[in-house]
Parts: sequence; C-alpha cells; structure tokens
Amino acid sequence: MHDEQLGHGRVHSVPLVPPDSAWDPAEELAWMLQEAVVHESLEPPAIPAPRDEQSVTAPAAGTPLSNLQEITAELPPLKRTASRSHRRVRERKHLSTLRSISYVVAALAAVIASAVSLLSGMVASDPLRAVAATRAEGGIIVWWPLLVYGPWLVASLSILRAALHRRRATHSWFTVLVFSAIAVSLCVAQAPHTFLDSTAAALPGLAALACLQQAVRQVTLTRTPRRAAPRHRVGHPGTATKDQEAHGK
Repeated sequence: MHDEQLGHGRVHSVPLVPPDSAWDPAEELAWMLQEAVVHESLEPPAIPAPRDEQSVTAPAAGTPLSNLQEITAELPPLKRTASRSHRRVRERKHLSTLRSISYVVAALAAVIASAVSLLSGMVASDPLRAVAATRAEGGIIVWWPLLVYGPWLVASLSILRAALHRRRATHSWFTVLVFSAIAVSLCVAQAPHTFLDSTAAALPGLAALACLQQAVRQVTLTRTPRRAAPRHRVGHPGTATKDQEAHGK
C-alpha cells in the first residue's frame, strides 16, 4: 500500500513536456477525419433484410395483427357521404337560381311601376291643364303639368339612386309626398263632388306613389344587406386610462 502511494506520487511528480512547436492541432484533426472517412468507404454498406410480406398479409393465428384483422372484418361497411365540394356546388347553383329569379321579378316590377306612373301622368294631365286654363297662356298650358310631375319625377329618380347606394333619401321622399298631394288635390278639385268621382280623380296620384315605393323596395331587396361596422370611440390617448382609473375607483 505504501509502495502504491509512492508510485502515484512518482507519476504525478513527473514534469509535463510542452508539445513540439511545429505541431498543428487543426492539421492533425483534419488528418484523423480523413482517415475515418476512408475507413468507412472501404466497408460494404449494410443491406437490410428482406421484409416478410407473407407475415403482414397472412399473419399467424393468435398474433396481435391477426386479431386486429378479425376485428376490422366484423365492422360494418362505411357509408359513402357526399363530399363538401359537391355540397358547395349545389348550394352555389341554388343561390344563383334564386338570384336570377329575384332579378327577373325586380325587373318586372320596375316595368309595371314605370307603366303605371306614365299612365297616371297621362290621366292627371287633363285636370291639371284645366286648372291652368284660366291662369296661363295657350302655349304654356300644354306643358303646365310638368310643374307638378317634373319635381315628382326628379325626386323619384333620386330615391332610386339612393336605394342603389344604400343611403337614405328623406328630402326626396318629402318632395315626392308634397307634389303627390298637390296633384291629388288639384285633380279632386276639378272632378265632380261625388265620392266615386273624387276617388277616381285621386287614384292616379296615389297609384304612382305606391308603385314608386314598391319599386324602391324591390331595389333594396335585390341588394345584399351591408354589415354595420363597429363604432369605436375616438378620443385623446389619455381618455382610456382615465376611464379605467375611474372604473377602478
């Protein structure tokens, strides 16, 4: 035991010799790597053993693979469901058909409304000319009904345009109502004072107004509804912090 301790002391007491000044560690490391690559290239590549396909297709009885095949064989066959792509195509075709029918109905309603408005102006022109017969010259009497139905027509076009842009037309509706009331009152004043004659005189103006309202309704129905954008409070940068502090208090 004492000799071993002395031996260890002798080994550790041997002074270390510094390496040679010509020794380059990088060069030695590169040489060792090159030798390892050459050694691996000389060895033949390991070829994996052929896979036993028979064991996979027809496993032995009692193995987990055979039990799994028996369980899957007892399961009922899966039902074929329509893919999402076919459903989307059908939905698009259905929507396109409904949209086409909607456009046809809107166009038909616009044609009928235009025809009724034109007929209303033609029927109401004679009572309006009779009103202007004693108050205007002969050449102007023919064009005098335009003083009533001109603003009515311009306001109607403004309402239709506002409906296309999804905007309100309060002033235009007010103009249409005022001039419709003027036309109805003038026509009723020129008619005989009976219920049937007064109703017949007021019918053209009311029919034109109703057709205009329904035409605007058709335009708004054909347009898809616009989603309202969320309103954000706009204030100074310190407003939010002040509100939070107030709620915290």
